[in-house]
Amino acid sequence: MFALKRVSLRRIMTPLAVMLACLIAPLPAAGFGPPPNAPLSMEKLSRLDDFLTEQSAAGKIPGAALLIQRHGKPIYFKCFGKRDVEANIDMTADTIFPLHSVTKTVTSVAAMILIDRGKIALDDPVSKYIPSFANMKVGVERKDESGRPVLDLVPLVRPVTIEDLLLHTSGITYGFYGAGLVKAAYDGIYLGDFDNAEFAERIAKLPLAEQPRTLWDYGHSIDVLGRVIEVASGQSLYEFEKTALFEPLGMTTTKYFLTDPPERARYARRLRSDERVERNPLDVTRWESGGGGLVSTVADMARYGQMLLNGGTLDGKTILGPKTFKAMTTDHIGPGSGVARNFFYYPGDGFGFGYGFGIRTDAGNAVPPPPGSPGEIKWDGASGAYIVVDPAQDMFFVLLLNAPSGRWHVEVNVKKIVYDAFEK
Repeated sequence: MFALKRVSLRRIMTPLAVMLACLIAPLPAAGFGPPPNAPLSMEKLSRLDDFLTEQSAAGKIPGAALLIQRHGKPIYFKCFGKRDVEANIDMTADTIFPLHSVTKTVTSVAAMILIDRGKIALDDPVSKYIPSFANMKVGVERKDESGRPVLDLVPLVRPVTIEDLLLHTSGITYGFYGAGLVKAAYDGIYLGDFDNAEFAERIAKLPLAEQPRTLWDYGHSIDVLGRVIEVASGQSLYEFEKTALFEPLGMTTTKYFLTDPPERARYARRLRSDERVERNPLDVTRWESGGGGLVSTVADMARYGQMLLNGGTLDGKTILGPKTFKAMTTDHIGPGSGVARNFFYYPGDGFGFGYGFGIRTDAGNAVPPPPGSPGEIKWDGASGAYIVVDPAQDMFFVLLLNAPSGRWHVEVNVKKIVYDAFEK
């Protein structure tokens, strides 16, 4: 059985956010966003056409696909620009996109399925499944007598748990943003050919960036969770997700690597200026990255989004039980929990964090408030994959593109246009 836990959080803000908080009290949950089930103007929604056409034509992104679904039916679905600019191939409805960090939401759902089945528990130490995690230490940086930075390794106050992995409060970080000796130790750790077991051992040899449950710190936590899923299920991460999630939902093209030539041909290509030296699903390796490795289509993500909007069910199939789903979509790092937020708090203004998703808790401190509704859940990825699920409007939208440098502007404006289309 799934046991709910009462966890909350003391918010630590950047200096600018603290100053704003002193001047502006966040609106209560009911004081922002469109009224529940508000009318939606299709005329105003058509502004999406001009915006996404302009972004593609100007070469800021190669192309995009956008689906908005409400009351169980698509109300907007269009493709823009090119699937492959170099080959002059138009974007199509069956284009396959990298999800990058939207993968984290899928892996988190997979873990919650195992929690629902009693195979793992939130308070289980990770070392129960990956024994080397029992020896982890926290790296504390200081200056020696000559002023040179050195790293002291100190014991954990308590073990890293499954819940810490889900909440990004494990102390496991990423090495490609921020500074310091711990960050440097993580830089490039994901390069090479290895499986999930080997990657977890790589992480176990590194220092944690902070004590568990003290800071929301975005990193490889969900990659480690992928290995926990393998140990607990006795299957590879993909095989478990395929049998427990993808097949029940009819998600036929969601996977970690593309080996079939027709599918490889449908993969959305980046602009040449956006090419990076990194992993991609066309280079088949052994690592199934639960934190960023999946690819998918609009059709598959529509099935996933509707399941989330329905509270864990779709077409009579229960993916997650009601209590489990409620816990997953509840903020667990809010005031009083002792979890701090720094400059790299990616859920953003007005959002807490549940098990795998940003959770809209309040209006935030910006004026006007960021668009959205109380209780919405969302996440996005480095290439521009973006999902927003809004129960108050019985709506979700999925935006897919492969444009790391142009994605932020597109995501922000697509959401603004969508919510500006609601009649107040």
